[in-house]
Amino acid sequence: MSSTTLRELSGLDQAPAALAGATLVLVDYQNTYTTGVLELDGWRAALDAAADLLARARAAGAAVIHVVNDGGEGTPYDIRAEIGAIHPSVAPLEGEPVVVKQAPDAFHGTDLAEQLDAAGRKDVVIAGFMTHMCVAFTAAGAFLRGNRPTVVADACATRPLASAAGEGLTADQLHRAALATIGDLYAVVVPTADELG
Repeated sequence: MSSTTLRELSGLDQAPAALAGATLVLVDYQNTYTTGVLELDGWRAALDAAADLLARARAAGAAVIHVVNDGGEGTPYDIRAEIGAIHPSVAPLEGEPVVVKQAPDAFHGTDLAEQLDAAGRKDVVIAGFMTHMCVAFTAAGAFLRGNRPTVVADACATRPLASAAGEGLTADQLHRAALATIGDLYAVVVPTADELG
């Protein structure tokens, strides 16, 4: 089994971001994923890790941007209702922008790119829900626009999915596969915030 990544073959920097010189982008830490039909496996541990990451980022002077998905009224992503609200443990402070998206890539149809540019930092630290969906697509979006993303694995979580190829995937299998895909090209992936410079 090959362990050489496309990042390595392309000569891309393998060092994770340092929080003091980065923008932290927290993706979809909404109540959507803590209860009901979209409750994620391992959400509590991931949310605790995200709260720790956020505290570290604020202490280090990182810029912080929150992202939420708005699926509209009556959906599990209704940001006008409690179900779509950002979980209190990672709630924005005054002055921390909240970007509202409607696609897995948080750059699509939003002002996230402008917010990042205004922060003036090339390094972006990304964590959120769900690993295989909005975290992966937002990391790819950051990479493709020229930012240098780092994804914090233990602050992400997902859910099990059926597979057209046969046996379904557990949440852990899908989480690890998504992180491997992200780490192959789009971002440096670190296990925990302890690995950030």
